Amino acid sequence: MGMNVGGSDQGAMCDINTTPLIDVMLVLLIMFIITIPVMTHAVKLDMPRPTNAPPPPVPPEVIDIEIDFDGTVLWNGTVVDNLDKLETFFRQESQKDPQPELHMRPDKRAKYDVVAKVLASAQRNRMKKIGFVNVAEFQE
Repeated sequence: MGMNVGGSDQGAMCDINTTPLIDVMLVLLIMFIITIPVMTHAVKLDMPRPTNAPPPPVPPEVIDIEIDFDGTVLWNGTVVDNLDKLETFFRQESQKDPQPELHMRPDKRAKYDVVAKVLASAQRNRMKKIGFVNVAEFQE
């Protein structure tokens, strides 16, 4: 057995040390061997067959309330004379099951006071589903 100490007759040693590369490769190989069975593991579930599906829910009635620029309130296209009549409508509709949805459509020039009174009247009479429809016209 001979050992080369490095003499003057030979040039510089140009071989790459492959031991760390082999170590990294072996570690990666072991990680893949361990993780592949975990990724392919599946759980078999016995789910019940849907035989008696519940009927789809009945969509609630929709009430359109329009408020014109001059303060006129329309209930599904019918003019409401005063706020007392509007309160009567709200009282009747709040007793229904399911409760109807109120779709408010105020004109962009309508006074805030009229819109606030209509909303307050709906709230006093326990109307729960209130929404503003077509509010894109307010954005200019």
